[in-house]
Amino acid sequence: MGGDEMSKLYGIEKLTEYLASKNYPLSDEMIRTLIHKKIIPHQNPVKGMYSFDMNHIDWWVNEQRSKK
Repeated sequence: MGGDEMSKLYGIEKLTEYLASKNYPLSDEMIRTLIHKKIIPHQNPVKGMYSFDMNHIDWWVNEQRSKK
């Protein structure tokens, strides 16, 4: 049951850190823009708090890199 929780990031700050560790740095502002435009995979379980599935983020980063 708890396995899913390990693969989630909670909050934009945590996502910023995770992306930097993957050599794909984005600013908080850019992440907010991508969320608003529904470009980056995310969930909004509580108003004002975003969560991100790390597997989906890894997939998304790979997709962005392949477009370059």
